[in-house]
Amino acid sequence: MKPGLSLIFLGICLAAGLVVSCAGPHARPVAEAAPSAVWPAPPALPRIAYVQDLCGPRDVGQLPSAFKSLANWITGETGENLKLRRPFAAALDETGGLCLTDTDERMVCYADFAHKKWSRYRSVGKIPFASPVAVTRRQGIFYVADSELGKIFAFREDGRPVFEIGAPLTRPVGLALSGHSLYAVDSQAHAIFVFGLDGKLQFQFGSRGSRRGQFNFPTGIAADSQGRLLVADTMNCRVQIFNADGSFVREFGSNGDSSGHFARPKGVAVDAAGHIYVVDSVFDNFQIFSDGGELLLTVGQRGDGPGGFGLPNGIAISADHRIFVADAYNHRVQIFKLLDPP
Repeated sequence: MKPGLSLIFLGICLAAGLVVSCAGPHARPVAEAAPSAVWPAPPALPRIAYVQDLCGPRDVGQLPSAFKSLANWITGETGENLKLRRPFAAALDETGGLCLTDTDERMVCYADFAHKKWSRYRSVGKIPFASPVAVTRRQGIFYVADSELGKIFAFREDGRPVFEIGAPLTRPVGLALSGHSLYAVDSQAHAIFVFGLDGKLQFQFGSRGSRRGQFNFPTGIAADSQGRLLVADTMNCRVQIFNADGSFVREFGSNGDSSGHFARPKGVAVDAAGHIYVVDSVFDNFQIFSDGGELLLTVGQRGDGPGGFGLPNGIAISADHRIFVADAYNHRVQIFKLLDPP
């Protein structure tokens, strides 16, 4: 074998060896490891357990090819540039794939757990993202809200544009799909805009204020199994619930510094039993409420360990009862598990 080829072969072997040595031949997948934190704390019966951190491609099982490993070994590349820097929004599609936005990297990520694949998108066609802050996905089409560009972009898995929505949007910050509609929260307009899946405006509701049906810089939005909309009315320190047509149902929450109150409610999600999960970026936790707004449990605190948060925002809940929380300043998504699912 020629010396040059020998060096390449040796590099491939070393790179492959590094990959094997990291995991070990008998290591269990991270997702199957025993949880190191539970809520509520013992001796109470645990309801929520920490499972793992999700920081990049390796955490979904995607490993570089031998030649990619060789290139990284030669250049000294550690793969750090593939990791999340400031994850902001989180959403799950019908296949269980996780959509994320990273505002520092100005990109959208998609974690395909079934195929152990991690995809990244920095633009739609020739338009680069400036501040992607919300994302959702259905049937292979991504919908992304860029608050700086003041637009919503729809594009396919291969990056091809489907449509974009500009005016009347001013600062879109939250997205949810329900039925045949795309619901967009506009924080600057203090309103919810409702579009068809063709990008055409159907109607809008809301105005600035503190009365029922009004908003003060709303952010997060989610739809439950009944098609009702839950909106994090951030600066009013509450969550409002609406029917799909925008008619008011009820509200819960108020400003305060104790459990059951809010400081800056942001991400919101609903599980299969109708429990409502609300992320608070000031309290660095998420709180779980009954459908009627009764506090059931508080999870997390400021920190960087399991259940520790630094400016959390997005939250999503999978069909298999995993809870994904975008933990921005800790550069990760934390995954929890509901231990007593309905």
